Amino acid sequence: MGWVEAVVLGLVQGLTEFLPISSSAHLRVVGSVFGWDDPGAAFTAITQIGTELAVLLYFRHDIWSIIRTWVLSLKDKQLRAEPDARMGWLIIIGSIPIVVLGLLFQDTIETTFRDLRIIAIALVVFSLVLYFADRVGSKERQLTELTVGHGILYGLAQAAALVPGVSRSGGTITMGLFLGYTRAAAARYSFLLAIPAVLGSGFFQAYEAFTGDTAGGGVDWGPTIVATVIAFGVGLAVIAWLLRYLERGTFTPFVVYRVVLGLALLTAVGAGLLTP
Repeated sequence: MGWVEAVVLGLVQGLTEFLPISSSAHLRVVGSVFGWDDPGAAFTAITQIGTELAVLLYFRHDIWSIIRTWVLSLKDKQLRAEPDARMGWLIIIGSIPIVVLGLLFQDTIETTFRDLRIIAIALVVFSLVLYFADRVGSKERQLTELTVGHGILYGLAQAAALVPGVSRSGGTITMGLFLGYTRAAAARYSFLLAIPAVLGSGFFQAYEAFTGDTAGGGVDWGPTIVATVIAFGVGLAVIAWLLRYLERGTFTPFVVYRVVLGLALLTAVGAGLLTP
């Protein structure tokens, strides 16, 4: 991987990780458009460490309060009813589906699911699901009303993002809207829920790259680190913008973009302009 490629892909990762348009799909597509090799699932997972560090920084006060209250609640029963203690458990519970399915289908995720035709179909289909959810959801619930059942459903929606094109944030936000949460509340929980899964996946892929077990080849560490740092800075700005936008804006612009991109990909692959 060249340095220019690393800078471009780092920008793409930072811009798309938190928007409901699928960062993994964009990394795959941009590489194909420029004639670069597929950066691979390992590169994608490692650069996502950068964007998750942006989440840790942006929500540092919330995250510290959640961790502290959750740990103290293990001994102090009175704290177990506190919202932050409950949120700690709900993040753990919601992370289970993607961890289990990610390990079970790791090889398929790193190979078959990266086919541009699958990505294109996922972009279109799940954009329509997001549009429907944004229209029918009551948008009344706040995160203080989050239940264990809802946490599991959020987790299953997040696991669907193992298929590039679905979008981790898009899947979890869609589920939140179906469950009646506000756009901002759904996005906020989506960001928090992603922390264990994304950091776990990123460090796991980094370990495999160090030991030479990464599917499809190793990782060019210099460019990958540059891309990760860029993704951190850009991702931090995107988080702040998106949360402000969702106070009043809808997901319709993202839906339209996903449909156009998905149809363009199918057309390009069908015409032989891109290799699936």
